[in-house]
Order: sequence, then structure tokens, then C-alpha cells
Amino acid sequence: MSDQGSVATQRFHTLAWREGRLELLDQRVLPSRCEYVALDSAAAVAEAIRLMVVRGAPAIGCTAAYGIALEAQRLSAGNAGDFHAGLERAFDALARSRPTAANLFWALDRMRRVLAGSRDADNSSISARLREEAHAITAEDLCINLEIGRHGSTLLGNGARVMTHCNAGALATAGHGTALGVIRSAIAGGKTIRVIAGETRPFLQGARLTAWELQQDGIPVTLIADGAAGWLMSRGDIDAVIVGADRVAANGDVANKIGTYALAVLAQRHRIPFYVACPLSTIDLGIADGSEIPIEERTGDEVVGFGAARWAPPGVGAFNPVFDVTPAALIAALITERGVLSAPDALKIAGLFGR
Repeated sequence: MSDQGSVATQRFHTLAWREGRLELLDQRVLPSRCEYVALDSAAAVAEAIRLMVVRGAPAIGCTAAYGIALEAQRLSAGNAGDFHAGLERAFDALARSRPTAANLFWALDRMRRVLAGSRDADNSSISARLREEAHAITAEDLCINLEIGRHGSTLLGNGARVMTHCNAGALATAGHGTALGVIRSAIAGGKTIRVIAGETRPFLQGARLTAWELQQDGIPVTLIADGAAGWLMSRGDIDAVIVGADRVAANGDVANKIGTYALAVLAQRHRIPFYVACPLSTIDLGIADGSEIPIEERTGDEVVGFGAARWAPPGVGAFNPVFDVTPAALIAALITERGVLSAPDALKIAGLFGR
């Protein structure tokens, strides 16, 4: 594989391996500035994930894989004992960076299997194998997203008005996207699609990221306040809702950005199909239902203001859960690389994995 870690169809790249370092598009400063940061250690990668330089479950998984590859590269000149001890610390630091995204742990498990299968090799050879595995995870993610888009595009009619929440596009993946990938594929197939993006408070991923990303590709997008979704649905202005996911339980319950559950309830009330686009790596068969999914909580500072701006009075308390759980009963279909799974439940999801 070439030195480029991700090959996206967009005019930007979310992550790339360049000259022995991981390059990330800093999503904290979009859309005001388009800046990239270069990282050379697992500690730096874990911090970038925690601070949301990169976000979105698939992109977090790819980034974490590169974090292990970077640490192996950094430690490869030392003795074997220090090399393996350092990698264990790297796995631990990366696993603690974000608790909800299933792809983080899925990618680290893949990297750990490569490490376990290379115990008899020298440090340099192990480092090379880990780097190639990170490249493979990233390349596979792009291919998977294209398949998700191909399957999901069949659900959208020409002229569909599609609402989305948060950002599940190329910025959240190795390229193309999951929810936005469905929209991209529908447009590539000749359909006219209009996107309605909720701003997605408090971190404003819809306003800052989804609107920017779609503008880069010339895809029509209208931004709305999160609280306007129900009113638009009641007027008949929405034909479908498509979101991504950070973790899916074995029964089909979905953890996604806070506000997703409310949107699904509104969609059911107005008889609008609510779709979740996600790769199989986001499905956690070890969790029976949504009640077991760990929900990350972040600082209340993100609720009382953004950046240098503050709109709440000093000293006010704030609660900032980052995700919520949407029950499977509210989901019309999961869109995966293996096809569209209507009315998902435990039996159907097990079937995706041949169980």
C-alpha cells in the first residue's frame, strides 16, 4: 500500500499517514480554519481522540490503530522488553480515550491480534506489521462505507428530503461516510437529495462539520436548530432520517450523539423512516441491549458556551452526556456493508455475523 493512509473522494482528508507520522484534520477549528496536526506517539493520538481533534466511531478506530503503529515505530530501536511494555501502555491509554465508540476497541483488538501473532519477530518487523494493519483497517473502512452507501441509497427516492444529526460523513470515517455516504451514493446514482442538518448541540457537529463537509461537495444542505426538527416533520418537510452510530447493542439498540433518541421518537410520531448507517465493527455483540452501553460524559463547559463565547451565567451547573440510546423498536433499518436490515432485533443481527 502507498504511504497515504486514507484515500477519500472528498477535497479534504480526515486522516493520513505521511512520512512516518499520522496527520489529522483538526475538527475543533472547522469551519473557520482547515488545519492539520501531525502526531508521532500513542500518547499524542490518545489526547487527540479525547480532545475531539478527530471524532466519529470509524475514524476513531482508524486513528487508534495508527496510534499503536506510531508507538511501535517510536520504540522499535529499544530492547524487546521495553518495546512490548511500551505497547501495553499505549493500548491502555488509547482504550481510555473515549468509552462509547465501539470501533475504538474493535480496532485495538485487531492490532493486539497482530502483535500476539508476531511475538517471535524483532521489533522492526513487528512495527512494520502493525503499520500495515493500520493501513488495512483504514482502507477497509473506506470500502465498507462505499458498500453502506450503495445499499442505503436504494432507500431514498429521487427528490428526498433527508434529515441527519451530528456528523456521520467523511469527517467521521476514512472517507465517504456512513449516513452521509448513503446520501453521496444516492446523488452519485443520479438522484436529487436535499439534506436538512440539525446543528447538534452542544459541540455543534451538524453546524460546524456536516454543513461544511456537504458544502465542500456541493451537496445542498439546510441547517436548522435542533428544536425545529419536530415542526418540520409535522409540516411534511422530511422524508427520511439517517444517522450514524457509535455503538450498536446485540438487540439493535443504538448509541449515537445526544439528541438522536428524541429525533427517533419524533420520526415515529410522524411516520417517517428512521435509519441508522453503520459498519459491522460498530455492532457490539457482547452487549445485550442499550442499557449496558457506557455513555461518555464531558465537561459542562461545552454546554455553557463554545470556544471563547459564553452564554450561560457564571457558576451555573451543567450536565453534558455526549450520547443517548435509541431503542431498536424505533429504527426502521440498520444499513450495513452487508445490506439493509429492516426492523433490527437480536436474531437478525446475529445472522449478520453468521450466528
